Amino acid sequence: MVGASMPEPAHALDLLHPAAQQRIDVERTRVALTLAFAGGAGGGLFEEALDRAALAPSNWEPAGFVNDLFLQRFVGGCFKIRIGTREPLAVTNYVYRLLAHPPRDVAVVHFRREVLAELDARPELRAELEKLYTDLCRLRALLENTSGAQNWDPARRQLDILAVVKDVFERMAAGFIGCQSGLSRLSTFGLSVKTAESYQALSDLLSYDDRLATLSLNIGIGADGRIRGFEVLSVKEASENPFVSPVWRRWLSKVEMFLRGYRFGDGEVMARLVDAVFSGIEDSVVALVQLFGDLELYLGALGFADQARAAGLEVCLPELVSPQTPRALSGLFNPLLLMSGVQPIPCDLSTEKLSTTVLVTGPNSGGKTRLLQSVGLAQLLAQGGLFAPARSGAIALTSSLVVSLIQETTADQAEGRLGMELVRIRALFERLPPGAMVLLDELCSGTNPSEGEEIFELVVSMLQQLRPQAFITTHFLAFAARLSRESKIPDLAFMQVELGPDRRATYQFVPGVAETSLAGHAAERLGVTGDQLQSLIEQNIQRFRPPGQRGDD
Repeated sequence: MVGASMPEPAHALDLLHPAAQQRIDVERTRVALTLAFAGGAGGGLFEEALDRAALAPSNWEPAGFVNDLFLQRFVGGCFKIRIGTREPLAVTNYVYRLLAHPPRDVAVVHFRREVLAELDARPELRAELEKLYTDLCRLRALLENTSGAQNWDPARRQLDILAVVKDVFERMAAGFIGCQSGLSRLSTFGLSVKTAESYQALSDLLSYDDRLATLSLNIGIGADGRIRGFEVLSVKEASENPFVSPVWRRWLSKVEMFLRGYRFGDGEVMARLVDAVFSGIEDSVVALVQLFGDLELYLGALGFADQARAAGLEVCLPELVSPQTPRALSGLFNPLLLMSGVQPIPCDLSTEKLSTTVLVTGPNSGGKTRLLQSVGLAQLLAQGGLFAPARSGAIALTSSLVVSLIQETTADQAEGRLGMELVRIRALFERLPPGAMVLLDELCSGTNPSEGEEIFELVVSMLQQLRPQAFITTHFLAFAARLSRESKIPDLAFMQVELGPDRRATYQFVPGVAETSLAGHAAERLGVTGDQLQSLIEQNIQRFRPPGQRGDD
């Protein structure tokens, strides 16, 4: 539950918060883990635990922006984890939840930025984290039996799980020594596990399984390559391993247990030993479930950076500033275009200060809506401590984000276009706290210009009381020009789509109000001029004439 109190237990392994917190349901996860290890139903163990995990307190309401920013698709398309040529099966819903609930505490934002910056600056450290994540994927696959294979030897499967667990702790202890960010917790945790008696028992059991004894052999090979002779020269048991007993003691133990009425084989003894060893390290293994999700956030962010850089674009951890600081985003691009296979055209965006309402004008298909999406995603990612889609920039953390770009007509809606627009405005003010970011596309476009402009001016005037960071697109050009001339509304700025020499949009934005929406250019581009429509009419007349009356007969 968002905002829930999260204590700091001894076995918390947290890479997202300055004070380590146990965010998954430990008891529920422990039970699921025990059943999975025993060979029961383990499918979905990791995903279920992370779906229920608590998140840092957040002021943002996901309903105000997730649909209009296509956040679910963005995570699936841009936060892909790539390790070499492989794309592991990630728990994307957990990353989606983290992005949809940016932390309220700025200390959490800085903590995540430091982790991501260290990973990005040190490729060898990122490689270690990828190896650790790969080990955790192996552990998840064994516990959840993602391959669907039948386990003919349960003891062998459990020993394989313990071997992967040992690899994970070994990598944590050795691979992250000297880290300056929160990644240092990995080595601290790994070393603390390795010094415990339960870990020594794990090591001894795996050593026993791997090397019960050493055999010296003489093998004779014939001219045809076949074995002609096979002679055992010596057998040396690993007597130093505490799980290895002398032969006489093993037989004596069996006789003693038989006389007491117990009968079992060596396999049953091994199963009991495996269970005892797993019980000793179970709390530490539970902590790995939470770690798995945290690694996916950082590796997904790095995957986004890789995807952008491969397309010749840049990402950054923008400077975090106050709302009175000038806005400066250079090389801003729209990641939704990137994931759709369209090459984004970066633009530079600047205003005198961040707490400004900007009216954006220009032609259709000039990039206005894409600009709003770019600004919203940049804010969202920066607020979460992650890379923003820009070469560099300055961003002020906001109290909330409200985006309204998609206006769909439904068969059951009770109001017409004007009514739906008024409902949209009412909903905006119901959820809007001071200092929020507001992104509105085509405000009041659903009614006639005279009435729409009156409502538009009312909305913009009332917004100023909340000191927002607002971007609003409009085609009311004369109205926008009047507001610009009168300068009655404080902190109101104007931006227009830049046009090239051919009067086509360059997808860049400059100060001012557009003089035309270039409807004629759009009509020509899309085939809606008089000549083009006349040609279509003549084609249809000719096509639907009765046989014998067509001009080509």
